[in-house]
Amino acid sequence: MNMGKIFCIMGKSSSGKDTLYKQLLEEEGLQLSRIIPYTTRPLRSGEMEGVEYFFTDEKKLKELEDADQIIELRAYHTIHGVWKYFTVNDGQIDLAQRNYLMIATLEAYTKIRDYFGASLVAPVYIEVEDGLRLQRALDRERQQKEPKYKELCRRFLADSEDFSEEKLAEAGIGQRFLNINLERTRREIADYIDSFLTGGKSDGFKSQ
Repeated sequence: MNMGKIFCIMGKSSSGKDTLYKQLLEEEGLQLSRIIPYTTRPLRSGEMEGVEYFFTDEKKLKELEDADQIIELRAYHTIHGVWKYFTVNDGQIDLAQRNYLMIATLEAYTKIRDYFGASLVAPVYIEVEDGLRLQRALDRERQQKEPKYKELCRRFLADSEDFSEEKLAEAGIGQRFLNINLERTRREIADYIDSFLTGGKSDGFKSQ
């Protein structure tokens, strides 16, 4: 029996992950289902429960840990306290029936790959030039009711470490998608996923 696949979209902050994720889910030919992660951080302006994340607290996290339902968990020390992000074996994932798309960090991707097996989990790594990413991040943060510029800077600097070339190499990230033109990038990723599902996946680098 052919098993489904999990595609993990990754990239530094403001690389276009959220937009591409939503567009790829709407691709009828791909028929990808969502995996919604959990977080203990507060909702941001424009977010909804059960869409980007399930927003929860430390008590619920402890219950899930005690039930051995945590697939992967990451904790970040922010200026607002410790925020945790995690993926849960809560019945969302059925690889006997579906293919999935989710947004992940590099650390989350490697843990999910190790949990389900490398043959069932594929990376989709998105790149954007740092100056453009920073401008996008500033524009987005200005739209928040209470902009958190210090946290924005922390995330931006942390990305350099979290997605260093050494860590990308260790995780086996080869294929990359340079997100200069959103529509072109969407088409390239859709073709990549379709090729992966039909057995024609190739390794290497995407360029635009």
